[in-house]
Amino acid sequence: MSISSEHRSLGKQVTSNLQTLSPIVELNVGGEVYTTTLSTLKKHPGSKLADMFTGQPKLRTDSEGRFFIDRPGTYFKYILEYLRSNQVPTQCIQDVYKEALFYDIEPLVKQLQDSPQIFGEVVARKQFLARVPNYSENIELMIRIARAEAVASRQSSVTVCVVRTEEDAAKCHDALNSLDMDKKSVVKFGPWKATPSISDLLDCIKMDIEAKGYKISFQPHVTEKGFRFKSSDFFYKFLFTWW
Repeated sequence: MSISSEHRSLGKQVTSNLQTLSPIVELNVGGEVYTTTLSTLKKHPGSKLADMFTGQPKLRTDSEGRFFIDRPGTYFKYILEYLRSNQVPTQCIQDVYKEALFYDIEPLVKQLQDSPQIFGEVVARKQFLARVPNYSENIELMIRIARAEAVASRQSSVTVCVVRTEEDAAKCHDALNSLDMDKKSVVKFGPWKATPSISDLLDCIKMDIEAKGYKISFQPHVTEKGFRFKSSDFFYKFLFTWW
């Protein structure tokens, strides 16, 4: 029998076993091999993971006939630990949370959201940033401007205008008209209605750009003497370092 026909035969055998509720299932999750039971995988009906093993199989098999899931295998062990014993992971919380969302295991998602790491990110920081108009779009704009200026340079600078109130927004507009710079290259954040300060937003900008793999720092934008607004009132310079 050829290798391909053996593979097809083995795949049919696994399919048949699944349809007869074979208690033992072998998985290949992103290259990591796991052995568990069908009842464990289907512990939470309605989850995406349970749906994968309900009715007709919805997954491909690898060369050994194991069901293949194209996700990070490292964190699947924490998913299995929870399904087996209701043990909520205490390591790799952010990554396990992403996998719990993917597999749609709602009880685990809710418990992880109560952890300090996820609570702070999802409930506190993300809710604040949702109140800052066009925050995500402005992050991408900053990166595009920096990359456009990176040719034959060690650093790129992007000027950012940050305003917390509508009154500050009007002042920023007046100040921008007085600055000797291309207005299109200035990225504006705000105003917003939430308690975090301008300093908090600047930290968020730095954090989110660094999370994309960039090396970045920021400082108040320095203007010439006689300018009627302090540079630190609204304007900041973000430096992208390439090498």
